[in-house]
Amino acid sequence: MTETLIWIAVALFAIGLYLSWTAGRLDRLHARIDAARAALDAQLLRRASVAQELATSGILDPAASIVLYQAAHAARQAEEEHREVAESELSQALRAVFGEPEQMEAVRAVPGGEEAAGELAAAVRRVPMARRFHNDAVRAARALRRHRKVRWFRLAGHAPFPMAFEMDDEPPVALADRPA
Repeated sequence: MTETLIWIAVALFAIGLYLSWTAGRLDRLHARIDAARAALDAQLLRRASVAQELATSGILDPAASIVLYQAAHAARQAEEEHREVAESELSQALRAVFGEPEQMEAVRAVPGGEEAAGELAAAVRRVPMARRFHNDAVRAARALRRHRKVRWFRLAGHAPFPMAFEMDDEPPVALADRPA
């Protein structure tokens, strides 16, 4: 009888330890999502700021400046539920303005244009990477949260279900690492 109680206690301890480890893993995934989202927000803000700065610099023609400024301003001011659409519209505006390599060459030709072009190219390149890191963390957390043990024992607590950030982040041809 005592031996059976000891084995039951050992089994319950092992199950508790496993559930605790799973809850800790889920907590670390949620922390990774938060960190990745903060990095993504920083990169999106940087891209919008650089685009807005370039639009107001007088380097671009007036029509391109207006299109780029409005899209960048909308992306910076967008509320959370409209953020993906506003960022996609900024990507489309960047592709419209810098769709041809000649426009980028005109920017590089003016004083200070080389730095502005390099800063914009770096910001445009970093957004897809930051979005990919965020969405990978979301995918891992979702996969773990779908397990029965996580649902049955409510190991996720009150954490909201993680959502991926879906947007159009295709860079303009003139700013892409490799031309399409």
